[in-house]
Amino acid sequence: MVILDTMEGFGNLEEEALKRKERLKNLKRKNPNSTEVKNEGVLLPKPKFRSYKPQDELLQESKLKEAEPAKVDEEIKDLVEAGKEKVVLQDLDITSLAPRKPDWDLKRDVAKKLERLERRTQKAIAELIWERLKEGTEENLSAMITMTDTRAAGGDD
Repeated sequence: MVILDTMEGFGNLEEEALKRKERLKNLKRKNPNSTEVKNEGVLLPKPKFRSYKPQDELLQESKLKEAEPAKVDEEIKDLVEAGKEKVVLQDLDITSLAPRKPDWDLKRDVAKKLERLERRTQKAIAELIWERLKEGTEENLSAMITMTDTRAAGGDD
């Protein structure tokens, strides 16, 4: 029984192969780019010779006319006249020409936060000094008074 089943399978495979071949033939007929269709008489595109000069007389018709160079006399005259004029450059700031460091944007973004932290740090240091001076002797008290006087005169907060 097993042998008969395999024999029937071969018959089906052959039929499927024939069907597949028929479908491929139909597709080739529909497709104009197929090699068989070209051989049947479809017109091929004519070559255009831009830089090649064909020797055959039949191909001379396909040769493109030589391009004429553009007239640039007027453009060159304008450029020459512009080059004769002296251009006075303003003083350039050399620092603006120097390349920036790779972390310049990070420093820019953090600058405001650093200013606030610097103020808080100065206040904390001042408070610590005041506490030590209060605990200290009269000499420390006189030093504290002179320090407050210099701060008031300097305008520091």
